[in-house]
Amino acid sequence: MAANLSQTRLPEPVYRPPFNVTRASHVVLRVTDLAASRDFYTAVAGLVVSDEDSSTVFLRGMEETCHHSLVLKATRESPAVECVGMRVLTEEDLDALIDFFRRADLPVEPIEAPYQGRTVRVRDSVGTPVEFCASMETRPRLLFEFDRYVGGSALRLDHFQILTPRVMDACRFYMSFGFRLSEYMVNPDSSLLGVFLQRKGNPHDIVFFNGAGPRLHHVAYTSGESYRLLHACDIAAQLGFGASIERGPARHGPAFAMFVYLRDPDNHRIELFTAHYQTIDIDDAPVRWERGDERLARLWAPPPPRSWIEEACPFHGVAVTAPAHADRPPTPVGAKG
Repeated sequence: MAANLSQTRLPEPVYRPPFNVTRASHVVLRVTDLAASRDFYTAVAGLVVSDEDSSTVFLRGMEETCHHSLVLKATRESPAVECVGMRVLTEEDLDALIDFFRRADLPVEPIEAPYQGRTVRVRDSVGTPVEFCASMETRPRLLFEFDRYVGGSALRLDHFQILTPRVMDACRFYMSFGFRLSEYMVNPDSSLLGVFLQRKGNPHDIVFFNGAGPRLHHVAYTSGESYRLLHACDIAAQLGFGASIERGPARHGPAFAMFVYLRDPDNHRIELFTAHYQTIDIDDAPVRWERGDERLARLWAPPPPRSWIEEACPFHGVAVTAPAHADRPPTPVGAKG
């Protein structure tokens, strides 16, 4: 039987963590058609190319100074996610992180990552491949280059959402090194359905929901204005990506932002959304959501399609485990699925 939160307490915040993770940083996707994916992310999402060659494209948002937040790698295998990435503040924090993961008996692998400083790739407590670095080459912000604002005009990477059958394990693990819980969702029996965890002071850098995994549900970028979400949909339709518009535009209940979800040519999912609220102060208590609250799925617009509820992208070389209980991301009361 699923654990009951009246008996299983949520983890306590750790305000002085052993190392300083600052934010969600980047994601590496394996794609089967590099040119088509490049067109999608530049013309529809509005990212800009920092560098590229015949096998790899490095992209960033209009606001970002770091060299890349999205890396596309050509593959002849099935499309997959190579890893998600996060930043730590200093090289000393990276050393402390390495020691922390080794003491937890979790894999730590130093890797060479182009345009990044010293980088390690780890597996978190639920098997998610995560890359950490303290530095990255920079490029000028493009905020004032208004002629380069196209499609959704993505500004910066904000968060990842991961499906896992071990949501509480993930919550405990990330909170043990300083992530704070901003919002969480429970089933009618009070078992944990999903958690929103953050380091940079808004509702989430990484989100975990119950489901077969670990798999990447989506990577999310902020757009400056709501009309840019509509413009991204128009451009997607014009360029033949219209069928990629999976859900929205609409407004979330959790985190409050307006959003649209799209699928790239390999079915990786990206969310474009407007900015959400801050949660920085020590007295910002986590928001609890009950499954069955209609605001969970959206404040308005049709319910999410089955694909959004059930589908996610595997991590390359990582086994997927099914949950003991088939909870899924919430649908509104009365909705099928």
